[in-house]
Amino acid sequence: MSFQQGLSGLSAATRNLDVIGNNVANANTVGAKISRAEFSDVYANSLAFGGNVQTGIGVNVASIAQQFTQGQLTTTNNPLDVAVNGNGFFRMSADGVLEYTRNGQFRQDKDGYIVNSAGARLTGYPADSNGNITTGAPLELRLSTSDIAPRVTSEITSELNLDSRAANVTAAFDVTDSTTYTSATSVNVYDSLGNPHPLTLYFQKSAANTWDVYGAENGVQVTGGSLGTLTFGSDGKIASGGVVSFSLPVTTGAGTPIPINLDLGAATQFGASFGVTSLTQDGYGPGRLAGLSIAPDGTILGRYSNGQSRAQGQIALANFSDPQGLRPLGGNAWAESSTSGQPLLGAPGSGTFGVVQSGAVEESNVDLTSELVNMITAQRVYQANAQTIKTQDQVLQTLLNLK
Repeated sequence: MSFQQGLSGLSAATRNLDVIGNNVANANTVGAKISRAEFSDVYANSLAFGGNVQTGIGVNVASIAQQFTQGQLTTTNNPLDVAVNGNGFFRMSADGVLEYTRNGQFRQDKDGYIVNSAGARLTGYPADSNGNITTGAPLELRLSTSDIAPRVTSEITSELNLDSRAANVTAAFDVTDSTTYTSATSVNVYDSLGNPHPLTLYFQKSAANTWDVYGAENGVQVTGGSLGTLTFGSDGKIASGGVVSFSLPVTTGAGTPIPINLDLGAATQFGASFGVTSLTQDGYGPGRLAGLSIAPDGTILGRYSNGQSRAQGQIALANFSDPQGLRPLGGNAWAESSTSGQPLLGAPGSGTFGVVQSGAVEESNVDLTSELVNMITAQRVYQANAQTIKTQDQVLQTLLNLK
């Protein structure tokens, strides 16, 4: 029986060395997970013996289980490289067949799909033309390289302080005469074709706590009179006239005139010099795709030359009740099995899912030092089992030599 025990030990040690060798070979494989050989003892069924008198007949490899612990994250120069920090797998579509991976080395193919080195396409939640994420069943993510259309300006918002110490101006407003107004500031507004129009706002103190607002485009006064009047209270805050509405004529072939609301509700009149702390408008010109970035929640943002950002989709992650039940496919991919259970889908950062990091990859979780120590141990176990067979052979040889 010692021959059988020794042979099973040699076989188990060999399988263990195979597992260790595979771990060492994939120490630098992105997204690879360490495997562990799990052993169980073997006993023969017997009706004659039981309890403490049974002798085992060897060892068996019960399972080779992968350990899905977190690997170290390493930064790269590719914004489409994505690493999962926490639970979850990337959901990939290989010619319509679903597979799962932790290797986030992605690129964009000629058709705009996000793919890995094997050509499998990353899936997630698509975005509509306005950048709104469409929830539902994940689809293959496809990036758009088209320009974004311009947006006409409809609102200007400003936070500023008008100097309460300024003298009243009694002269009629004249764009070309700086003595006819107290302060001025400028902002670009956009028409329906995305053409910028420099708009200058002038503030004329006509009486105590009262300011008239004028506008001019390219040195030409808008509307021929004041746009509106601001009135301040004794506390220096707006009392009336905080929103000024006017129309800006354009001659570029765009829709005209441009209706604009000027929101000055946050303006103040304190005893301090004129200053603009914020001046924004909601229009923009056309933009071309300048780059991509991926947020921790998996949202893929396109950055455009006009300074705008727009979502182009969101990465979906999958998780399983028993990840060790996944079926290895090779190529850093696994497939669902009856043991793993059905995938639970969601966005990164939601529920139990980890977040994603753009411009990074997850290294293998193989500890090379531990594997080399395990290799030495497995080698010694192999030698010990071989010695068991050798000793049994010597015992048999002694028995055969008896006369």
